Amino acid sequence: MKSTDYQPVVIPRSYSKIMTYQERDYHIFVSIPADPPPESGFPVIYLLDGNSVFATMTEAIRIQSRGPKRTGVYPAIVVGIGYPTDDPYHPARFNDYTHEVPASELPGSPKGAEWPQMGGAEQFLTFLEEELKPSIENDFPIDRTQQAILGHSLGGLFVLHVLLSRPHAFQRYIAGSPSIHWNESVLLAKESQLPSLLTDDLDVHALLTIGELENDGRFLVKEKSLAMIERLSSMGKGQIKASFKEFANENHSSVLPVFISQGLRFATKKTARY
Repeated sequence: MKSTDYQPVVIPRSYSKIMTYQERDYHIFVSIPADPPPESGFPVIYLLDGNSVFATMTEAIRIQSRGPKRTGVYPAIVVGIGYPTDDPYHPARFNDYTHEVPASELPGSPKGAEWPQMGGAEQFLTFLEEELKPSIENDFPIDRTQQAILGHSLGGLFVLHVLLSRPHAFQRYIAGSPSIHWNESVLLAKESQLPSLLTDDLDVHALLTIGELENDGRFLVKEKSLAMIERLSSMGKGQIKASFKEFANENHSSVLPVFISQGLRFATKKTARY
């Protein structure tokens, strides 16, 4: 950059801070609506891989929530959870979003190298529940009855981990291209215990999505997602309403903008109190 006239770009009404938990630093990004909060507070969306998609989600909700009755997207606070890096992804996500499984259950690494350390999903979930969420609720006007968690790929896998192990933690679970094959044995074990957690007052909505071009038969993401939706929908008294969407002509990376847009509608419209 030759000219000194350029200044850093700032996303309006967005803030960040570093939080440390168990010797790991997290870069937390928060954007808040320009609208005054409703009496009950704003819905909140906890967004995984915040380094890669926080700006995408923040700008999408800023534009679409201007006409919520037309777009189905209502104002909400976005909390992106990332890491202290300028890269879109950090190796620590492999640990935070997964459970440890035998190496034989993992897909092959694209470059033939060993995968980073894995198995920290429970610790990461404890950070979300005991550190991050109380901090956000203390600092911003949050409606605790309108909380969503959204993640893609390994982030989508983690969203399913939370749904199956702590279904009361959020009201909306949005898993894009979830890497079910990565921890399938763990997911199935948690799913078998889920009926005991389905209290009468539970009212949860889950959305699983995939890009059409991802459905190439390698990991059976579509088939595994549809099978999970069918099982979840048949549990208990219908406390979990699960649905599926496939986005035409999108691959694992290109699907992110449309997934974000659909996720916003799913997270905010059905429970909006405006």
